[in-house]
Amino acid sequence: MREKIRFFDVLRCVAALAVVAIHVLGPYREQLGEIADSAWMTAITVNSFSRWAVPVFIMITGALMLSDTRPFELSYYVRRRLGKVLLPFLVWSVFYALLSGLTFDGYDSVVAWDTLKALPVHETYYHLGFFYYFIPLYFVVPFFRYLVQHNDRLAVIAMTSLWLGITALFLFKIDGPWSQELVLYSGYLLLGYCLFQYRWPPVGWLVVLGCVALVLTAYMVISHSFANGEYTVGRWLSYKTLNTALIAAMVFALGRLVAERMSEGWLDRIAFMSRYSLGIYLLHPIFLWPVRAYDWYFFPPVIMIPLLTLIITALALAASWLLARSPKTAWLVP
Repeated sequence: MREKIRFFDVLRCVAALAVVAIHVLGPYREQLGEIADSAWMTAITVNSFSRWAVPVFIMITGALMLSDTRPFELSYYVRRRLGKVLLPFLVWSVFYALLSGLTFDGYDSVVAWDTLKALPVHETYYHLGFFYYFIPLYFVVPFFRYLVQHNDRLAVIAMTSLWLGITALFLFKIDGPWSQELVLYSGYLLLGYCLFQYRWPPVGWLVVLGCVALVLTAYMVISHSFANGEYTVGRWLSYKTLNTALIAAMVFALGRLVAERMSEGWLDRIAFMSRYSLGIYLLHPIFLWPVRAYDWYFFPPVIMIPLLTLIITALALAASWLLARSPKTAWLVP
């Protein structure tokens, strides 16, 4: 179990960094023609190369929860699993709804109230959209646990392969009943389980397919955007498409290999950051807000994106650690 824990720590940390990078580079996406083409392409390439981050968080959940062989207890599951994520999500949603009313001209309570009223159907801040498709997966997990426990390896791999085929259909806009959001996201639970338990797909194939998917994703977004004269992504940057699934699977598999070769000292440092990875996800927009609001992008993207990513991540990590020190606030950064 020690190797498995270290493995997930590495993945949580790199995924948290990638999420922050995506949000740091956000303003660059709409600046095609306003900044140098090389600078714009740098930002879009980083964006295209980072879309695996959110799926990897879902895959970790699938790997852990579907591998749990203890008897399923509904009360424990609702209290310790679902409730652990749901309650902080609601509190932070209210917080960010209030933050949304802050403008250059003062505080707009109407905007804040309208944002808060939309909470049941729409995120109150850009990063909270993740929870609208992540939380429903907790209702899928018990069924998938039963499925993997009562089927052999070949059957589980076959079902995961079928899901990968569905993501290919969605990428090329062949829509149907299989295009439901819950279907497309829930497959990541099975993919994480297969990679964790079976090491399937094999890492060699994943590296080849994942690298091809990385290059193809960036190329399609950049070429289509230049052709249309504006930022155009189609479905290439969706979390629900085959290219993203292959990239996420590659990162997942490589993360395991990296963890097996890291020293104990580095693994200990990574474990500390991993402990607060969800806190980093929840808190980083607080520190990114002034950067985006006041356009504190002083240097080219090749410098500003990694620099701001490291600074914002460090601040969010420190804030999460401080909140976790008190039992009264620790539940806000589970």
